[in-house]
Amino acid sequence: MNQARTKRVRDLVDGVLLLDKPVGLSSNDALIKAKRVLNAKKAGHTGTLDPFATGLLPLCFGEATKFSQDLLEADKSYDTTVHLGLTTDTGDTEGQVLETRDVNVTLEQIRAVLVGFRGPIKQVPPMYSALKRDGKPLYEYAREGITLEREARDVVIHQLELIGYEAPFLKLSVTCSKGTYIRVLGEDIGKALGCGAHLNALRRTQVGELSTEHMITLEALNAHAAPLSLLSPVDALLSSFPAVQLNAELAKRFLNGQRLPLGKEPSIVVPPTQGRVRVYLDDKLLGTAILGDYSILAPERLIAFTPQ
Repeated sequence: MNQARTKRVRDLVDGVLLLDKPVGLSSNDALIKAKRVLNAKKAGHTGTLDPFATGLLPLCFGEATKFSQDLLEADKSYDTTVHLGLTTDTGDTEGQVLETRDVNVTLEQIRAVLVGFRGPIKQVPPMYSALKRDGKPLYEYAREGITLEREARDVVIHQLELIGYEAPFLKLSVTCSKGTYIRVLGEDIGKALGCGAHLNALRRTQVGELSTEHMITLEALNAHAAPLSLLSPVDALLSSFPAVQLNAELAKRFLNGQRLPLGKEPSIVVPPTQGRVRVYLDDKLLGTAILGDYSILAPERLIAFTPQ
């Protein structure tokens, strides 16, 4: 006699997990594995890492998913190894080899070329990417052998440092704006050096204010006796924003979506600059807001929370 399967009851888990994504696993697969360990009801990640890449993948659970967009917009840092003299159709180790060339470049030539990639640059998104055209990801067209025209996009390479060079491998440290493809950066450096290139390795080391300091592997997460204790609080995603502390009455109005004229509240310390802020009642995060002209606090994203 067949017994009906009982649906697994997931827990309401809030927080951020700084996962060290392993090579060979997609970001979504890594999220699913972590979500299963934590038995979390709601989860999301903050920008994908390619399967061949490793490193910092912040995973958001519960209320933290409301603020994941902030990390999508954040600057990111990477350590990467560029394999000069060999190009692939994907720009990384997962693709088919297109061309092999001799590598006869010097450190002086490399340093000179890197100068041209620092600061604001134009970058053409790769065909093997999740960007969509007519509702279809570009990588699906690429797999069908179709190449589409793509407009160059403005990105910023804040920092690009040479870590080491032992031909044909060029090791770099990169800090860049959102929307930057490190695969394309590696390919373009190879083109500028006249020998072509693809990425041999890529490791993300920072996303916004989050770093590798408290990262944990899937293996360690699975083995931990109390995995929920590894979660950082929701406001770990918002540490770069100034904080505003409200009293209980103002907190109730804020959570009801009301705009608050903080300039008329002498007991409230107002940050000196306008823009996005994180809002608290005591030590409890209420959400984010925009602090505008005349110290008007306009609610943005709110936490499900009822002040006592």
